[in-house]
Amino acid sequence: MELKFSFTSRTVDQVVILDCEGYFNQSAGEQISDFCYKKMGGGEIRFLLNFEKSPVMNSIGVSALIEIIGKLRPVSGKIGYINLSPIVAKTFKIMGLLNHSKIYTSEADALLFLNS
Repeated sequence: MELKFSFTSRTVDQVVILDCEGYFNQSAGEQISDFCYKKMGGGEIRFLLNFEKSPVMNSIGVSALIEIIGKLRPVSGKIGYINLSPIVAKTFKIMGLLNHSKIYTSEADALLFLNS
């Protein structure tokens, strides 16, 4: 796995899906935060992060997700995740992310719940 981080985005059923690739660290968290905040400024408030090609992250990267959650809450926004490695899923649980967001088993399930 290359350490450099990148992502592509697409919108499906009013959910912005970010397909992430590489090490999710501070720089990656900042990239994702900036992107999500711009989308939120345009009224888009549902996000799904696909971590299939980003199996490793550090706590600073995770803290960026916590900040996004904090900005989504007042506008009734939602964020979810798919394809997390077991260690990342455990980290999300330990850090409390799953109190305000959810891991989904598939993109289809996520789209169903994020639009409800």
